[in-house]
Amino acid sequence: MADDDSGEIEYVLFQGPLNGVEVNLQKNARLAEAGLLPAKELVTDALLRRAERIRLEPKGNRSIVTLYVDGIPYPGGRMPRPQGLAITQMIKLLAGLDVRERAQKQSGGLKAELEEKPYELRVEAAPVGEGAERLTITVRNPKEELESPEDLGFTEPMRALIRKKSKERTGLMLVCGPPFAGVTTTAYGIVRTIDAYIYTIYSLADTAGRELNNVPQFEPNPGDDLQTTLTRLERMDVDVVLLDPLRDLETVKTLFANHERMCYVTEFAAKDGAHGIAQLIKWMGSPQPVAEAVRLIVHPKLIRTLCADCKEAYRPNPKLVGKVGLPPETRVLYRPPRPDPDDPDYEPCETCGETGYIGRAGMYEVIEMTPEMKELVATNPAPPAIKQLARKLGMQTLQQEGLRLVAEGKTSLEELQRAFRPAQA
Repeated sequence: MADDDSGEIEYVLFQGPLNGVEVNLQKNARLAEAGLLPAKELVTDALLRRAERIRLEPKGNRSIVTLYVDGIPYPGGRMPRPQGLAITQMIKLLAGLDVRERAQKQSGGLKAELEEKPYELRVEAAPVGEGAERLTITVRNPKEELESPEDLGFTEPMRALIRKKSKERTGLMLVCGPPFAGVTTTAYGIVRTIDAYIYTIYSLADTAGRELNNVPQFEPNPGDDLQTTLTRLERMDVDVVLLDPLRDLETVKTLFANHERMCYVTEFAAKDGAHGIAQLIKWMGSPQPVAEAVRLIVHPKLIRTLCADCKEAYRPNPKLVGKVGLPPETRVLYRPPRPDPDDPDYEPCETCGETGYIGRAGMYEVIEMTPEMKELVATNPAPPAIKQLARKLGMQTLQQEGLRLVAEGKTSLEELQRAFRPAQA
């Protein structure tokens, strides 16, 4: 299904749902009349503003739009609640979802195009009570997606460690973090770091259309549980398996029970690596299986990168360099522009929309299950003790990674401070 507009404004072109469901706009003519143009206006504005996520949520008698650009929320406008409802239902229809269902969470997606750029819009509709729903659209441009470990910012020591652990062909390599922190992309980056020409790698995960070269999708037999599927993979001499996120205790225990048979790459939600280990211990009911099965755990954090067209160079105070832990040889740092409001020649940067930043880079905390870390984890330690030992053993930390990006001129000290500022309650 595709639609067309002949007006002067170039709106986004919706090109049909990702699930292949046929969308009949004629059958839903009243909804299309009320919601199609407003939905196009909303999505077009968001894409032109480089939003990676759109949230439309009812608040009282209004619906509030929030756009997330490089991870930062910006107001996207307000509208009467009925219009917000029409947009939500329209987007659900275009994504092949059931517009009559409002009591259960639904997920889907649709293809779109704007200014000859292709997009995939991942759609989630979640009930918020009284028949209302919160609509979340996550934007993906397949042509601009970062794929290689180098593109993702994996350091050479980090890539070498992943390759080293993959040689064991056993255990769990895990990624953890909060939603929208690049967790899934990091898990795919780990898989791409492993040489698919040397090791046999299969995917059991729903990759949502993202390709993993030389990593075929394995289709379980109808009715097979995870244990049966893993047994089939082992008989095929598979070395590494990519799995969907860990969400239930049965899956966790199955993987831990089979950790000596293959290497598993997967993800789960946790504050950071140390809290992730604590979560695994809680799931398993004992620290010993965690110490034995986990090979490494990676926690990503995204930080905005400076706009190359408008960033300003400056000489930092040498005392500041030493205080924050930058390399002592640091002579030049960069920051967003600080324009003089009285300067008649000032022209705002069109590339970044005057934010001073465009895009984001990944920082990665890496905890390796070394003999020393195994010994500590076996005692069921608190997360701060895990972090302390990781630092003592010289493992990669987020703070080190952030300072490296500052020293390389990719981000600013101000952005680093913002990224590590405690979240407001």
